[in-house]
Amino acid sequence: MFTYNPELTDHLIIHEVRLPRVVIGAMIGACFAVAGAIMQDMTRNPLASPSLMGLNAGAEFVLVLALVFIPWIGFNGLIMASFAGATLGAGLVYGIGSLSRGGLTPVKLGLAGVAVSSLLAALSSGVTIYYDMAQDLLFFFAGGVAGTTWEQVRLLLSWLAIGFTGAMFLSPSITVLSLGDEVAKGLGQRTALVKTGGSVIVVLLAGSAVWVGGPIGFLGLVVPHITRFLVGLDYRWIIPCSAMLGALTLVLADLGARMVNPPYETPVGVITALIGVPFFLYLARRDTRGM
Repeated sequence: MFTYNPELTDHLIIHEVRLPRVVIGAMIGACFAVAGAIMQDMTRNPLASPSLMGLNAGAEFVLVLALVFIPWIGFNGLIMASFAGATLGAGLVYGIGSLSRGGLTPVKLGLAGVAVSSLLAALSSGVTIYYDMAQDLLFFFAGGVAGTTWEQVRLLLSWLAIGFTGAMFLSPSITVLSLGDEVAKGLGQRTALVKTGGSVIVVLLAGSAVWVGGPIGFLGLVVPHITRFLVGLDYRWIIPCSAMLGALTLVLADLGARMVNPPYETPVGVITALIGVPFFLYLARRDTRGM
C-alpha cells in the first residue's frame, strides 16, 4: 500500500509533484516565520518581517538580475544571489533608517523598509518588462511553490538546518535582548554580537526561502505574533513553535490556493496577502494607539 511504484501514474504524481511541493512549502513557511520572529525581537518593531524590511524585495531583485544576465547560473548560484539580495535590501533599510535625524527608531525603520521594498520591487518589474521576461517570472513575483523538485528540497533543507540551528543557539540571548539593549548589556549580553548573528541567520532563512518560493509576504509578520500569544516570550519556545506554525500555515495556504480555481494555479502569495494585510492594519492601528 505504501510502496512506491514508478510505473503507476498516481504514485509518480504523488512522489514527484505533490510530496516535494508539500515538503518545500513547509520549509519555506518555517524559514519566513523564524526570520520574522528574530527580526521583530532585534528591531523591537512588531511590524518587522522579511517582506516589509526589504529582504524579500532585495532577494527578488538580485535573483531577477541573475536570471536575466546569467541564465546558466544554476541552483547554487541562485541561492548565493538571493543571499546577496537579502543582504542588500536589509542594508539599505538599516542604512536609510540610521541616516535620519534622531537615529534609528522602529517607526523610521518601518518607513524605510516600505520605501526600499517598493523601490526594489519596481526595479525588478522594470527589468523583467524591459528584457521581455515578465510572463516567465510572473508566478515567481506572486510567490508560489508549484513545480518544485527534490533537488530544491535537499538544497533548501541544508540552509534551513543551518539557520534553525543558529537560531536555537542564539535563542536565550535573543530572549534577553527583548528586554532592551541597556538591560541586556547590564546582564552581560554582548548585544552587537547577538544582533550580528541574528542578522546573518535572518538573511540565510529569508534568502533561501525567496530563492525557491518567491517573495511570499506577511507570513513572517503574522506567525510570530500568534506564536507569542500561544507560548509566551521565551525564544527557546518561540523559534521552534514559529517554525512549526509557519510550516503548517503555508501548507494550508497552498492547499487553499489550489482549491480557489481548479485546475488553474493561484499563487500562494495571494492567499498569504489576504490573511496578512488585515493583520498588518490591525497591528499598525494598535501600535498607533499605544504611542
